[in-house]
Amino acid sequence: MLGRFPKYLAAAFGARPKGMFIPPNWVGLGVFALLGTLNPGLWLVGAGLELAYLFTMVSSAKFRNIVDGRLISGDRQGWTQKVDRLLAGLDSGSQMRYRALEERCRGMVKEPSIGESDMTRQSMSEALGQLVWVYLQLLVTKQATVRLVQEGQGGVGSRRHIEPLGERKAELERRLKSGSLDADLRRSLEGQLDLLNQRMESQREAAAKIDFIDAELARVEEQVQLVREQAVLADDPDAASRRIDAIQSTLGGTTQWIRDQKRISGDLADALEGTPPPVLEMGSEQSR
Repeated sequence: MLGRFPKYLAAAFGARPKGMFIPPNWVGLGVFALLGTLNPGLWLVGAGLELAYLFTMVSSAKFRNIVDGRLISGDRQGWTQKVDRLLAGLDSGSQMRYRALEERCRGMVKEPSIGESDMTRQSMSEALGQLVWVYLQLLVTKQATVRLVQEGQGGVGSRRHIEPLGERKAELERRLKSGSLDADLRRSLEGQLDLLNQRMESQREAAAKIDFIDAELARVEEQVQLVREQAVLADDPDAASRRIDAIQSTLGGTTQWIRDQKRISGDLADALEGTPPPVLEMGSEQSR
């Protein structure tokens, strides 16, 4: 409650019943502000009544639940917009791959074998929501890295193709072997060769990052499949907790690596903060 106290207070201050255009609290404050000009003592009365009103509202569990519901709805809408924006920048194959994993995770939460309690299902849904979010970040980072390599190759399709740079390097080396070059031209060609070597090293580093991302994407997919298989086969009441712990342990290193790479993808720079919503809200078949 303490973390959301300012939001509860703000909601109480501006609360208004359905159908009213102006919050009654504002009307009351206006009345006492006007009466106080006639009798300043009424300002103290108004201040006391305002504090009592705010305390009563914030202390009400029903009121806090209403505010919490609005906050959760707003957070979910914000996450939906964030995910949609990132998905819009992906190619169709990556979008389909993400949606397939997302639907698989939602189906898992509905599995009877996950556990009978809503708390267990909610915990699993939250853990899977984080896993799906990491998966999307990996897809975005991969596409940005592939695009970087392609731009470096002048639009060449495959990240494996570094032949154009290699051919230019070979040509420069051939020219530098000539004994008829003047000093200025030789210095210029040597400078070009040094830059090409640096570019080729950058291309190799990018290709290695793409290999790592591909491996991490496959690992996430295998993790989800393993969790589902364990959920179906296990008859241990503590198995659900272990599955949740396994998902959480998958995220740490990968999430930090993505943060380290966010300079590659400007799309992720403003999207990494916050906690993603669960893949499926308990008591609802709807999700983001």
